[in-house]
Amino acid sequence: MSERFAEGSPNVPGAGDLPGIGDLEAADAGVSTRSQGWGRLLNGNRTIWVVSAIAVVALAAGLVLGRFVVSPADAANNATAPEPGLITVPVEKKVLGNDITIRGDATYADSVEVTIETGDLGGPAIVTGQVPDVGATLEAAAIALEVAGRPVIVLPGDLPVYRTLRLGVAGPDVLQLKLGLEAVGIEAGDETSNRFDADTATGVRTLYERIGYPSPEAPEGVAAAVQSATDQVRSAEDGVTLAAQSLALVRSGPSAVDRVEQDNLVRSSERALAAAKTGGEPDAIADAADALTLAKTRRDSVLAARDTTAETSALRSAEQQATSARDALATANEATMTYLPASEILYLPGLPRRVDEVTVSRGTSITGSVMRVSGATIQISASASASDAKLMKVGDAAVLSMQDDSEHGATVTSVAVAEAKEGTDAASGRFTILLTPDDLTPGQLQSIQGSNLRVTIPVSSTDGEVLAVPLAALTAGPGGESRVEVSTGSGKKTVLVEVSAGLAADGFVEVQAADGSLEEGDLVVVGR
Repeated sequence: MSERFAEGSPNVPGAGDLPGIGDLEAADAGVSTRSQGWGRLLNGNRTIWVVSAIAVVALAAGLVLGRFVVSPADAANNATAPEPGLITVPVEKKVLGNDITIRGDATYADSVEVTIETGDLGGPAIVTGQVPDVGATLEAAAIALEVAGRPVIVLPGDLPVYRTLRLGVAGPDVLQLKLGLEAVGIEAGDETSNRFDADTATGVRTLYERIGYPSPEAPEGVAAAVQSATDQVRSAEDGVTLAAQSLALVRSGPSAVDRVEQDNLVRSSERALAAAKTGGEPDAIADAADALTLAKTRRDSVLAARDTTAETSALRSAEQQATSARDALATANEATMTYLPASEILYLPGLPRRVDEVTVSRGTSITGSVMRVSGATIQISASASASDAKLMKVGDAAVLSMQDDSEHGATVTSVAVAEAKEGTDAASGRFTILLTPDDLTPGQLQSIQGSNLRVTIPVSSTDGEVLAVPLAALTAGPGGESRVEVSTGSGKKTVLVEVSAGLAADGFVEVQAADGSLEEGDLVVVGR
């Protein structure tokens, strides 16, 4: 035993202080109990211990990574500004065009009610046939209705019917009739004359022949009047013949027999005078001389030209009677020439027309309007500002955006100042634009009728593809010339190229280099 542990030393336990076997067993039992407690603690809370371990590891990793990860804001604050550079875009080759976009309503134009003049029918105005269906088209020379067995013929015109037209009448309605007949290819006489003449009557007769109806019958008694006038002309012409013969007879002088007879009498008297002179009796000579004088005087009287005053007067009177008779016959014949009853004609402007509504049927009596018609072709009516309207003209092409998102062509047919709205004294300053669509299928007609469509009207465009740059690339030189800055491709080096600017549209402008050096794909500067 070492001195460290010698008896009496405070570091050396005494015999009484040494543990016994019981104490050792108790100590071992305490150690075992503590080990079991830690085991139970670890085994019973394993999940907590795992989570805690992970948290510790994550915290350590976060501390380590935090030294190397930088936020965007910090990166932006710590970043240095880049060196300035050129913003360039390539020169493009494209078609440029300026468009005006407006909206318009698709409708049939000029809807009007149709009435028929029935005052000269002389009886009830009963519809007997030719009733059109809704949707039918009324063309020039078409039959709108059949009333009392007679046709109502459609012709182009604005002036309503107000009287029957026959030979000799004159006025604007006659001129309208002539123009209407000419419109359907029928000659009707002098178009500058407003008088209904024989040529016009012939044209009307031709019109009836074309539609397959007989011409209107002449009024009652006309045939008898014509026959009477014809007889009077014949009688007057016979009187003229007789008077002319009498005058000719008088003017022809004595006949050959009369001449010979008078000559014979004179010669006989001459012989008697010669015989008397031979006898030497004075009285006999005197008597013979007187007889010769008388014979010569009578011969001169017979052979002299006769006075035709009476015969001439009689002939003139007969001729006047014949002229009057012929005039009467012409007047009677005029009544037999084809005329146009007011009840058999209907003038409509803007033919052809579409029948929108029919208010009569076969067998009904006409008491008012018989139908409603509108323009046979659908039109688009749009409104535009004065500035836009100035860029449009009749004949311009347009594009309609259809209901199915397809596009369909149209043509501008009218550009006019909008009429003042009801209740106002002045127009709005806007313009009404009318367009006619290109040929439409029945389905397209049905789909757009009454719809509001988008209308695009190109008012200017380039002739094919041209070189174009953004408007931002165009600058002005010191002399006012237009120019673009072209990148050479070597760093920041650029060259200024003078150009002539053309049409500008959609943010681009047409350009053409003065020296021809600008090409498609060249990079032009639009900013820095």
